[in-house]
Amino acid sequence: MIIREGMPKDMPEVLALIKELAIFEKEPNAVVVTVEDLLRDGFSENPLFYTFVAEVQNEIIGVALFYYRFSTWKGKTIHLEDLIVKENKRGTGAGFALYTEIIKQGKKDNVKRIEWNVLDWNTPAIAFYKKSGATVLNDWRVVHMDEKGIETFISKIEKNN
Repeated sequence: MIIREGMPKDMPEVLALIKELAIFEKEPNAVVVTVEDLLRDGFSENPLFYTFVAEVQNEIIGVALFYYRFSTWKGKTIHLEDLIVKENKRGTGAGFALYTEIIKQGKKDNVKRIEWNVLDWNTPAIAFYKKSGATVLNDWRVVHMDEKGIETFISKIEKNN
């Protein structure tokens, strides 16, 4: 197994892994991103994300997708958006290898924090993260606004102006 930076040619397999994760997370129809989106946004002059892939015999079996953020308290951080290993390749060490590569990247970049989300029902992942030295914050809630929420909010604001 080799861990390497993702390349444009890898994006169809990366998208397949993203779709597999959506199924695992019980959101099989939620993925709208395309290979073209991944190519444009990950390999432009100012990429929005970066990837590491786990490859065995020219087959990509896992991916870690991350990007840089800025914390007003800490400064430069990394956000690990997803760490995905093909279901039939779990237990091979690919997830640990990708996780390790992200931590190494954070050390290399001298970030003050690496952060990610985990579903509360994914107890094996939570246990792994805790064992690795990560802290799972139980008192913080993830908040997001989807496209419909954005449109609704803007419509209300525009009506009041």
